[in-house]
Amino acid sequence: MEPFYGSIIRIAQGTFAAQGLKVTRIGSENIPRTGGAVIALNHIGYMDFALAGYAALDAGRKVRYMAKQEVFDHKISGPMMRAMKHIPVDRSAGVGAFNAAVDALKHGELVGVFPESTVSRSFELRSFKTGAVRMAAQAGVPVLPQIVWGSQRIWTKGHPKRLGRTNVPITIRTGEPISIDPDADAEVATKDLHAVMEQMLHEVQEAYEPLTGDDLVFLPARMGGKAPTMEEAAKIEDAELARKKAALAARRAQQS
Repeated sequence: MEPFYGSIIRIAQGTFAAQGLKVTRIGSENIPRTGGAVIALNHIGYMDFALAGYAALDAGRKVRYMAKQEVFDHKISGPMMRAMKHIPVDRSAGVGAFNAAVDALKHGELVGVFPESTVSRSFELRSFKTGAVRMAAQAGVPVLPQIVWGSQRIWTKGHPKRLGRTNVPITIRTGEPISIDPDADAEVATKDLHAVMEQMLHEVQEAYEPLTGDDLVFLPARMGGKAPTMEEAAKIEDAELARKKAALAARRAQQS
């Protein structure tokens, strides 16, 4: 029993219902009812983890998501994240988070991972880091590929929040478990996972209601949308990173 996590889930469900969000789950039967598994999820918006959790609830499970340390450092979100047993990731020292995730998996938890590590501005799959397959291999559990689509229309990077909008369809598709050989090359296994999830993403995108008008900014350029291409998104992210580094250097200079 986890009364706090359960309460947060009920509040989220009530909020989503009030907004008229229509969450369709496909493949929830692929989520094991017991035992550990890595859930590898694409990342297109800030509500992905909350919406994707619907699929786990279909299996009577809860997910422990790996999230950046800054979320845990926040005075409000931090205590909540710790109470729900999510796993903090310090990007300057990721070994601790990796070991914590492996330990949770060995104890039968579902651990949610964003292999892209950040939100994709292009709404295509970015390149993956190898952590998801490496922790699955070390813990001896499968990887469950999972795709969310539609969440970018609610709240995503580079666009204003649209939390009050209604009747937005959200699709959550969970693929079949992928076993990872402990001796497998992590780079190769990660590329294979990327290929599976890319095909799933394209299929979900094609089946989704057509986007028109202002919503074209949430559609990949590949599909005729106005989202930046992967190359354009990379340039935006590089410029953003440069600004952050310059701001950090300026703060340090003022403090010295």
